[in-house]
Amino acid sequence: MMSPAAPVPALPVEDPYLERVREHVRALPESGIVEVMNYGRDRPGMIPLWAGEGDVPTPPFICEAAASALHAGETFYTWQRGLPELRAAIARYMSGLYGVPETPERYFVTGSGMQAIHVAMALVAGAGDEVIIPSPTWPNAAAAAQKAGARAVYVPFNYGPEGFTLDHDRLAAAVTPSTRAIFLNTPANPTGFVATLDDLKAVLSLARRHGLWIIADEIYGRFYYGEEARAPSFHDIMDEEDHILFVQTFSKNWAMTGWRIGWLEAHPRLGQIIENLIQYSTSGVAAFMQRGAIAALDQGEPFVAEQIARARRGRDLVGDALLATGRVDLVKPPGAFYLFFGIEGRRDVRSLGLTLVDEANVGLAPGTAFGLGGEGFMRLCFARGDAQLAEASRRLVAWLERTGPVGSDAA
Repeated sequence: MMSPAAPVPALPVEDPYLERVREHVRALPESGIVEVMNYGRDRPGMIPLWAGEGDVPTPPFICEAAASALHAGETFYTWQRGLPELRAAIARYMSGLYGVPETPERYFVTGSGMQAIHVAMALVAGAGDEVIIPSPTWPNAAAAAQKAGARAVYVPFNYGPEGFTLDHDRLAAAVTPSTRAIFLNTPANPTGFVATLDDLKAVLSLARRHGLWIIADEIYGRFYYGEEARAPSFHDIMDEEDHILFVQTFSKNWAMTGWRIGWLEAHPRLGQIIENLIQYSTSGVAAFMQRGAIAALDQGEPFVAEQIARARRGRDLVGDALLATGRVDLVKPPGAFYLFFGIEGRRDVRSLGLTLVDEANVGLAPGTAFGLGGEGFMRLCFARGDAQLAEASRRLVAWLERTGPVGSDAA
């Protein structure tokens, strides 16, 4: 079933000072991912597979480009839409990968993919509006809608032997007169779901029929384990006049999570509006960071290829080890870099996350941190080195062997 189209009510506050804070902001949920991270981050020998990042630092050629710009004095205010050189580099990259026209005017540099989502939400949704989001999903998208005053409406994925799939009927039934947008993340965090071309055509048809925006989060598009170089995209089927906003980031492909730089792709006619939204929030992204981003796009393809190959190995290494125990409900995902799986007899996954920190010294994120449909699942990030993943697998398998389902006779 679908979730109620309403934000979580804010808890009563005993502090009169906080009563003047807007209720929908007070109601923003705490991150269930961060809870486990804070619980286990200082444990000696901890293997942290809870966050959505790898263990490889940003490669030197990117850092050196940023440092050179910094030492050259590129420390002043800059273009609100992004350096023309970076927008041109993004256009070249997107044209080469997706076969779209090389149009720099479509791209706007943002202070992270998260800021790109906030800008997109500000463009399309506000108080009283609804944004449909297939779930389980990365919680920040729904929180961004709520922060804008809108309501996130979760539509559960189907789950079966093939993994997670999009339920087109549920998606269509979720549309109401208040719906303004569909937010679709593919390849998806945390499920690894990858929309097929038929899925994308159905979503686009639904959006066209009801006059809805699509916010397309395709940041894991390169982490695709099919035969093609990237996952299917709305770029493959859209028309120029379709109302689609694409959010992207440098975080995943180029190991730049801490840099906080991304981009928003939109119709050029939205240019001044998007520039205004950037101006009135962050006033642009530091120029020296953008120089690093240019190097990432122009020189980073061998690094990206190795990151994808490494993730594929990690998926198989950990996935096969867990499946061999017969104790997990797991389908190896076709995209992204997460395993999203259940452990036999363990439904209280919030508690399970803390238990695994204590008893296995491995950090996983509980599925309940990802909204409706995440109950009974754990998320494991496999964008790590072979040795670390092999040790994490050994620890998890050993834990499974010495424990049993809650309420069983196992020790």
